[in-house]
Amino acid sequence: MKKILPLSLILIATLILAACASSAAPELMESPGYGGAAPSAPQESYDAVTAEEAPAPSGDVAATSVDRIVIQNADLVIVVADVKGRMANIQVMAEQMDGFVVSSNLYQSYTGNNVEVPEAQVVIRVPAEQLDKALEQIKKDVIEVRNENRSGQDVTAEYVDLQSRLKNYEAAEAQLEEIMSNATETEDVVNVFNQLVYYREQIELVKGQMKYYEEAAALSAINIRIVAEATIQPLVIGKWEPKGVALEAVQDLIDFLKGFVDFLIRFVIYTLPVWIMIGFPLYLIFLGGRAVFRKLRGNKVKKEQAQDTSVEKK
Repeated sequence: MKKILPLSLILIATLILAACASSAAPELMESPGYGGAAPSAPQESYDAVTAEEAPAPSGDVAATSVDRIVIQNADLVIVVADVKGRMANIQVMAEQMDGFVVSSNLYQSYTGNNVEVPEAQVVIRVPAEQLDKALEQIKKDVIEVRNENRSGQDVTAEYVDLQSRLKNYEAAEAQLEEIMSNATETEDVVNVFNQLVYYREQIELVKGQMKYYEEAAALSAINIRIVAEATIQPLVIGKWEPKGVALEAVQDLIDFLKGFVDFLIRFVIYTLPVWIMIGFPLYLIFLGGRAVFRKLRGNKVKKEQAQDTSVEKK
């Protein structure tokens, strides 16, 4: 019994992992809360054993027929007159649809004329079957829908793979529990317990990923950015309201003039005084150095002339 028991354990582990390897879902290790690679099963060295002595393997698990599992999400940018009021309405709507608010953020932004206006970002989750209705209510009575993007991710294959892995892990767990109930030696009990800990951890990971897929497919996420109407007000010059390319050209000209005026103000108030404070002392030093150089040069010339005169007299 002492010899057969550990060999049975390693054979079970090898067969189960081989059956699951081809259908392993990569999302299990990449999804939030499931970081890192799965721990390796405890390894031991065992003697050879005949196939009759080992427990029967669980075999490959056929993919279970399930309904399509599609994760649907949407992103919207809407322009409204009352940002705070629309944000509150969206939050109430999510709760009335048996959904909830994931996050909400109200902050201040600025128009092209540097006027401070409110802006909001709201993320909600609603039942997938209510997604179309929710989008209609969000877009109702808005001034403009600047952007709308709807996406869907079919995770049916990954979900079926997880089901197959779960059945294999649970089969291994059941066999290990049966072996542990018949174990009498302390070493055998410890070996079986280590294997059980590993497989139970894998079962919890797979169940967690399956639950994530189920909840993500059941509740669609909607990311809404709410922009104030003032940010899209047309440019008015007197009674003239430029349109299209003319509006863009006039706005670019105004932005250039604003930038140029800002540059002049900064240059006069900051840059020019700094240059004066640094340049004036340097200029004085330059004048002093030039005067000393000229004086030394003049003395040298006079000395050379005096020498030349004395030579001529001789």
